[in-house]
Amino acid sequence: MFHRTLSLVLSVLVATCAGAFAADWQTDYAKALAMAKSQNKRVLLDFTGSDWCGPCIQLRKQIFSRPDFRAYADKNLVLVEIDYPQRKKQSAELKKQNEKLSKQYGIDEKGFPTVMLLDPAGKVIREFTGYDGDTTAGFIGWIEGKEKK
Repeated sequence: MFHRTLSLVLSVLVATCAGAFAADWQTDYAKALAMAKSQNKRVLLDFTGSDWCGPCIQLRKQIFSRPDFRAYADKNLVLVEIDYPQRKKQSAELKKQNEKLSKQYGIDEKGFPTVMLLDPAGKVIREFTGYDGDTTAGFIGWIEGKEKK
């Protein structure tokens, strides 16, 4: 019985930590820009269909959830998820913001995932669309301007 209880407690702890680990992705664009300015960091926008877009899901799994990316992002980036889910519920305010950003950045013509790197003032530095199986090191190289997408 003790082992079963310990296993349950550990499972809950792991799930809680995983949720907290993913929680530093912002959804409020204006707040993220303010954070980037105050912390002198760049902004990484991830335009995604988190619950239906295969390449979006792979990008999150293969890059964004990796410890080496997380460590890099914590020091250098404000992460912003701009999500267009099919099943996940969003507030009307968030939907409105995301639709405005889709128009502002021309996402309808580009598709998902589209990733944009912005300076702290919100100016696009570089962007790419799609996910080709790149490594975390390659992705960080792209952020640093050392590798091309």
